[in-house]
Amino acid sequence: MKASEVKKGNVVENDGTVYQVRDIERSSPSARGGNVTYRFTLYSIPGHRKFDLSVRADDELKEVELTRRQAKFSYMDGDAFVFMDDEDYTQYTLDAAVVGDNAGYVVEELEGYYVQVIDDAPVGLQVPTSVVLTVSDTAPEMKGASATKRTKPATLSTGIEIQVPEYITTGEKVTVNTVSGEFAGRAS
Repeated sequence: MKASEVKKGNVVENDGTVYQVRDIERSSPSARGGNVTYRFTLYSIPGHRKFDLSVRADDELKEVELTRRQAKFSYMDGDAFVFMDDEDYTQYTLDAAVVGDNAGYVVEELEGYYVQVIDDAPVGLQVPTSVVLTVSDTAPEMKGASATKRTKPATLSTGIEIQVPEYITTGEKVTVNTVSGEFAGRAS
């Protein structure tokens, strides 16, 4: 496909590596007859290494067929995460390196995970935009803590640490925004 037809979220191949397009910047030349260029911010699949690619509008990029399969987390197999396809119960084993920073957002029984598959091989994991996690450790509520914006660190059930308001206590469930990695409210 031509560079000018590529959209955010597309998966393309460049020099034998597969990338997902995260951002596209289009720049028009000032001189007449110059070429319009596209600057793509790409992230490798797997591995999530950032790569910037600048190409002309007519340059060809090879699109790769990426399938998204809705799945639930089943169990850990050593350092690998095993997910089960919601429809046909296929098991996908994803290495810790593939799951990367999303490991802190993997919880059993939660809906909304998508395993990204290329040629039947699981290459990536898409997590829901928010997950509910239990606070496993945080400082006790401070006496006289008001609803001000003061925060304290809290360790969650998956091992990640986030900042939470002072009134949150150990054992409470909180909603975490997986995009920003921030506290998004108490969970019911």
